[in-house]
Amino acid sequence: MKTVVITGSTRGLGWEMAQLFHKNGWNVCLNGVNETRLAAAIEKLRTAEGGGQVDGFAGSVASSADIQALIDHAVAAFGSIDIWINNAGVNQPMRAIWELTEAEIDAVLNIDLRGAILGSRLAALQMEKQSEGGYIYNIEGYGSNDAMMLGLNLYGTSKRAVTHFTQAFAKELAERGSKVKAGRLSPGIMITDFTVKALGGKEAIELPEKTKKVYNILGDYPDVVAAHLVKEMLVNTKNNAHIEWLTGGKAMWRFMTAGFNKRDFFS
Repeated sequence: MKTVVITGSTRGLGWEMAQLFHKNGWNVCLNGVNETRLAAAIEKLRTAEGGGQVDGFAGSVASSADIQALIDHAVAAFGSIDIWINNAGVNQPMRAIWELTEAEIDAVLNIDLRGAILGSRLAALQMEKQSEGGYIYNIEGYGSNDAMMLGLNLYGTSKRAVTHFTQAFAKELAERGSKVKAGRLSPGIMITDFTVKALGGKEAIELPEKTKKVYNILGDYPDVVAAHLVKEMLVNTKNNAHIEWLTGGKAMWRFMTAGFNKRDFFS
């Protein structure tokens, strides 16, 4: 039985992906920084229909020690890790870069960028020990395609860097003949607490009306996005895979049909 570890998986996209892997018979190791929420998520998933076992470990992806402890916990529980998903992330307060504090800058970069780098490095070291290697996926986001917007400079910078890092990481793995493969998950615009709350829920975000209009056209709830991402991960065998939900063609179609398909996620 195969095993997936998903960081930041007690809610949002991470939680939805965890449920789908479990339904497909995978062992699932959950992760989050809130121990109470993690315990509740573990219990809920253990009682859900599915063939895999469920465990979890509380820790922050900003800490290499916590990431290593998560890896060790998953291996002790399940024997190996077949897929590792660096999903944990926080949004920035919707302010210009000079209006952010150093602590706020550190929080976004440490979790969204450094966490993905450390998680990829440590997961790869573990998977190199395994006979069949494994797959590591990083989450793209606003800025990965060079989009820019006031109040999302820092977040967009971190996600653009994640895209470059993952592509370069996949190239490194290939050139070293590694059994490990890396890829990117592009979820598009998701409507979750992440959309309207910064720094893990510490500060509310007031979205401009024009941004809400775009989100209403292009956005989706995380269960919809997770269904596509997990389906593709389950069959992917390629290194440097790019699994994308909101493709350019799909976005164009939604804008063209927006007048006939009105949605309001913010009422």
